Amino acid sequence: MGRRGGRRALLGVVLVTGVVLVSAGPAWAEAPRPTADPAAPAPSAPRTERPPQGSAPDGSTVGGERLDTRGVVVTKGAPPLPEIAASGWLVADAGRGAVLAARDPHGRYYPASTLKALTLLTLAPLLDPMQVVVGTPEDENTEGSRVGLIAGGQYPVGFLYLGLMLQSGNDAANALARAAGGTEALLAAMTETAESIGAYDTVPGSPSGLDVAGQSSSPYDLALIFRELVENPYTAAVLTTPVAQVPEVPGRAPGFQIQNENPLADYPGMLGGKTGFTDAARHTFVTAAERDGRRLVVSVLDTEPLPLRAADQAALLLDWGFALPPGSDGVGRLVRPADLAADPPRTSPPARAVTQSGPVTAAPEDGGVPAWPAGIGLAGVAAVVVGLAVTGRRRNAALSRGPSPSDRPDR
Repeated sequence: MGRRGGRRALLGVVLVTGVVLVSAGPAWAEAPRPTADPAAPAPSAPRTERPPQGSAPDGSTVGGERLDTRGVVVTKGAPPLPEIAASGWLVADAGRGAVLAARDPHGRYYPASTLKALTLLTLAPLLDPMQVVVGTPEDENTEGSRVGLIAGGQYPVGFLYLGLMLQSGNDAANALARAAGGTEALLAAMTETAESIGAYDTVPGSPSGLDVAGQSSSPYDLALIFRELVENPYTAAVLTTPVAQVPEVPGRAPGFQIQNENPLADYPGMLGGKTGFTDAARHTFVTAAERDGRRLVVSVLDTEPLPLRAADQAALLLDWGFALPPGSDGVGRLVRPADLAADPPRTSPPARAVTQSGPVTAAPEDGGVPAWPAGIGLAGVAAVVVGLAVTGRRRNAALSRGPSPSDRPDR
């Protein structure tokens, strides 16, 4: 079994048993991984200083050393960049993996609801979409944006994915966590998923993206995560579903329709988008689009809705990226799992260059979605991963405001 397949199966162990399997350590000393602390006071205001910068476990820069910058880096010979107000952003050719331009690509920002992309990426291979989850009072009273789950209602997992991504339902995230064995088990699986694709700047602290002390993601990591979503036919269909029907709860609530709230839904070649907002994260957005056989992914973190919304800034970056000649050189790369396995371990972390911020460095109609392949439910996953648990995995990865009327927490 390939490295990626082994990782995915091991995630099943986390969800089915609630136990994180620990393999033999790597040959080099890794820096302690940042962690979230749900018991600490949650951040409630934007940072007043630059966020910490992430790196691979061995201290190197994932995607190439030119991405070790807190400022702007852009491919050589490119036209002028559009005016982008976000503190961190990235635009990349998702197919080739070439990072075309970025600002503070490995800055560890509060992600808000863009973290739901990781929640979906983690759960889609593991939960049966036909599995029914019963709503609870906790779901009904969840903080922030909600899809409208009712205590006692019966909701298929496939619908909860739609509520999670189309309406940014924190109640859907809560119900999915329960289906996955609890929040702690799901967060462990999300961490494992992030590590398996090289998203080492991402530290999940909640399945919904609601602010938690220590929670983070980066422009680079969100691009990695969203690329995975649009490459998977099932999750890609979730992202582009226009409407979905919320099930009726007899005696309590009628069924009703929800719409896809991606603000770039009408952008040519749109493959999906996920908004985010909290008081601490401010506005965030991640998206992807395809045109003339080229697929771009863009992430935007820590910005305000004026003069341009996060989504509108992302649209400018998409326009800029599509205007570049096909095959343009990158300033770095979006890694693949095979890249992580191929990179040799280091005996000591590299020195990090200090770069000032600012200067540019050259360089179906009913809202349904396809069913997951038959037989891939929790029971099937459990059977597979038990075998893997016996044989074991012998190594780890080698790497590396002005308020607007639409603002509501964790959209």
